[in-house]
Amino acid sequence: MKTNLLYGKDGLLLDLPDDVFLVEPNNLLGMEEEKEAVTHALRNPIGARSLKETVKATDTVAIVISDITRPTPNHKLVPWLIEELSHVPLENFVIINGTGTHRDQTSEEFVLMLGEWVVDNIRIINNNCHDKETLVNLGQSKFGCDVYLNKEYVEADFRIVTGFIEPHFFAGFSGGPKGIMPGIAGIETIMTFHNARMIGDPLSTWGNMENNPVQEMTREINQMCKPDFMLNVTLNKDKEITAVFAGELYEAHDKGCAFVKEHAMIQCAKRFDVVITSNSGYPLDQNLYQAVKGMSAAHKIVKKGGAIIIASECSDGLPSHGNYSKIFDMAKSPQELLDLISSPEFKMFDQWQVQKQAVIQVWADVYVYSKLTDEQVKGAMLKSTDNIEQTLEELKQIYGEDMSIAVLPLGPLTIPYVEE
Repeated sequence: MKTNLLYGKDGLLLDLPDDVFLVEPNNLLGMEEEKEAVTHALRNPIGARSLKETVKATDTVAIVISDITRPTPNHKLVPWLIEELSHVPLENFVIINGTGTHRDQTSEEFVLMLGEWVVDNIRIINNNCHDKETLVNLGQSKFGCDVYLNKEYVEADFRIVTGFIEPHFFAGFSGGPKGIMPGIAGIETIMTFHNARMIGDPLSTWGNMENNPVQEMTREINQMCKPDFMLNVTLNKDKEITAVFAGELYEAHDKGCAFVKEHAMIQCAKRFDVVITSNSGYPLDQNLYQAVKGMSAAHKIVKKGGAIIIASECSDGLPSHGNYSKIFDMAKSPQELLDLISSPEFKMFDQWQVQKQAVIQVWADVYVYSKLTDEQVKGAMLKSTDNIEQTLEELKQIYGEDMSIAVLPLGPLTIPYVEE
């Protein structure tokens, strides 16, 4: 059976056995009139007045966007937002790139993300989670930390958050309040949001919003300085817009999450010996750090002691910034990593991604097909493969000729689960 995985910008074609179990979301067609759909949503929002009549011509307007690792079509959404707010002078806008703890984007990358017109006409800044001069302390979170958010966002007269909604491996769903927290938060706040207790909570998982501490914290902090308007979309495998959710933050986001849950979460009858997954292709599969999401999706349906094979291009390396790769040098096994990260005195940013990865590796072996070197993959306690079909043949020596195989061609755009 020929199967195409989302991989980089071009995909990866595999020749797999005919009896593999294919796990894909309902195939939603992209909207034929995307701009009209977005404009309609801005003028008829969920739980709010229309955007244009809410924003005054004298207002300063902050638009928060997701960074380059997310496929949010901001090259469409942001110009349409500014066009709808044509009564507001261009110099009154600021676009804040919600990097969280990720690296800054370059001017060239902003052109890719937003288009030349926006880059030439609107002021754009990267959030700096480490620079308290650019942050504002809003008080204390009930989760035990000071709350820092981007100063320009807090001081704007009108605040808009954009994003796209998909299942998320510890927040339940992406989009909505996550654009603000952790997108434009300070490092102290982000560290609490991602600490070992929060990430390790069994309710911090794909598709769950009920008593999920991660989702609760992001919503609490948004309430301290709430966006005045949300514009989120859902996307299909071709990154086309399939639905638009705009208006009041929580009500609009909840409706978007319900839509995604209906179409992207697939129940399976059993677990599998081997699960092959992608990391949804570019831009999410730019580095190994982000590839943990694809591994986590596969973890939902792989047997204990089974194997996960992930195809993630990793054109941006591990990445080179942050502590992701450094933390692996502090232990000799995934279990040692979990013990280290769980100790109260341990605090390093990026620990959350290593923690999620280590949980998966304690459960199953993980093979990586990518542009990384064997040394880079081995340094992250993973196994390399340069031929997925050949690796499947080798795994038959472990699981037998009748080994069961599932494939997630779209990676974490589809979240499978088994009722147990």
